Amino acid sequence: MENIENKVANSGLITLNPEELILDFPFKTIDIKEQLYMGLMLKEKDFRDFIKNNDWSIYKDSYVNIICSSDAIVPTWAYMLIATKLQPVVKYAMLGSREELEHQLYLNSIEQLDIDEYLDKRIVIKGCGDKFIPNNVYLKLTDKLLPVVKSLMFGEPCSTVPVYKKS
Repeated sequence: MENIENKVANSGLITLNPEELILDFPFKTIDIKEQLYMGLMLKEKDFRDFIKNNDWSIYKDSYVNIICSSDAIVPTWAYMLIATKLQPVVKYAMLGSREELEHQLYLNSIEQLDIDEYLDKRIVIKGCGDKFIPNNVYLKLTDKLLPVVKSLMFGEPCSTVPVYKKS
């Protein structure tokens, strides 16, 4: 009887899963619409009262996106005031949709990726998963890894698409 050999396990491939680049902290949204006077504009005094009296601890260790779901013009200082309260408690905050926040977190994580561990290695960037990963994340991962890897592939270790091979 022949031994069954797991060629994938013995291949030396390292799988990099983009889903694992973002830690699993809670996501929260702040909608400035709730602070608009008559749904149209911010009143500075009322907004400053909101900033002063709001319980900012509910955002502790969260990723926060700030939006205004109303078609109102929000002055820049309003976002700055929110930032003064969020900065000490959140993991990361930004102006934009939840999707834009997640995209930015992926890019930040790629920027901080220690590529030394991938030096002259054969890397598979996982292509299937539970979360939607923007194409730009794959592009940025490729940019980051290309200078150091021996080869780069996309997909699953058992079924890859070759992307790059060092010559």
